Formats: sequence, structure tokens, C-alpha cells
Amino acid sequence: MDALTVVIPARNEVLALPACLEALHASFQLAGPHADVILRAIVVLDSCTDGSDTVVRAATQAWHQAGRAALESITVMAGGVGLARAIGNARALALHAGAGHEPDTLWLASTDADTIVPGHWISTHLSAARAGEDALVGTVEPDATLPLHDRALWLERHHLVEDHPHVHGANLGVRASAYLAVGGYRALTLHEDADLVGRLRAAPGVRVRATDAHRVVTSSRLEARASGGFAT
Repeated sequence: MDALTVVIPARNEVLALPACLEALHASFQLAGPHADVILRAIVVLDSCTDGSDTVVRAATQAWHQAGRAALESITVMAGGVGLARAIGNARALALHAGAGHEPDTLWLASTDADTIVPGHWISTHLSAARAGEDALVGTVEPDATLPLHDRALWLERHHLVEDHPHVHGANLGVRASAYLAVGGYRALTLHEDADLVGRLRAAPGVRVRATDAHRVVTSSRLEARASGGFAT
């Protein structure tokens, strides 16, 4: 595996982005056993009007000074998470190809701007890639702001175990060659993650692993960015 890129779609996430990027940067820094891998994150700023771009610019400078991983942003008017993720992945693929690498040596990870990844998140993705997996489907849990009753109901409906049945774009990774083979993300405003994983699972010879090994914590806000999304 030559490179790993994390794509983060963001739409008016000025309050959540600092913690998201801080946690992601820490996870990059802890990927010591994979020192030969090019690490990058791309924030796709989709129709932002709240200053999210200033957060990313400040973080980009801090990441550059710290070394190890690069951060950049793309400003778009995608109007939906499926297209935003696709644009970010297209940028990652172009950078990888421009460096003379093949798609099967690039791992495309994704999370969300209101999500906190654990320290071992990057290492878990890289280990899966090197073990021959073509996709890694992780788990998500709501943050501590969710009322206890609502949290109990949520946990009744979500099984945070190995071989779980869930798909979350906030915790997903795929080998670029497999991603391209099934047509990548579609321009959907909802369930773009499940749509992609469904096609990966249906594709011959593609290895998809569902795991609770690198669970992320995501916002439990009551106002959803998309109708039918995580907050609904």
C-alpha cells in the first residue's frame, strides 16, 4: 500500500471540524508502523457559508508544520454527500496517478466532519489494506450529548460487533481499484455509502470486512444534514 487518503465532506461544520481534524491528525501521527505510506486528508467544502474554510486553512498550516500527513480542501457546490465524496475521491485518485502509482495501492477512507476517529483508526485501515481486504466497513456510536433514553433505543437498533450489518460513510474504507471497478460513489443525497458497499459486496472477488475494531463517535445532533440520515 503506497498511500491512504481520507475524504471528509463538510457542509457548514465550523463548530465540529476542529475536533474532527484534531482527532484525525492524531491518528495519522500514531500510524508509526506504516511510515512508508503517503498520508493525506481532503476536506470537501460543499456549499459552506459559515467559515468552515477558515478552520481547514488553519489546520492545513498546523499539519504542514507537524509533518507526516498533508491536509487540503476543495470548495464545491455539490449539493449532496454522494457527489461530495466522489469529488474528494477523484482528487485523491488524480494525485495518486500523478505520482505514478496504480489504483490498487491507494486506500480511500472516509469519515464525516462531525465525527471523532480513535487513535488507531488510520493504522486499522492500513492493516486491513495490507491484509488483502478491499473494503473495511466500521461502526459508529452517538456522542455523549444524546439523552440516555434515546441512546438506549439507538443501541437496540445497532449491533456494534464484528460482522455487523451496518454501513456508515463516517467509518468506511475501500481499495481504489475496487472502488473504480464498481463505479464509485453515485450522486445520491442519502445512503450513498450503503449503495457503494452493496455494489462492492456483489462484485466477484471483492473482499469486504465489517468490523467494530475502530469504532468512531459521531454527532448526535437532532437536526439532520440529510433527511433520513444518521440524525433522523
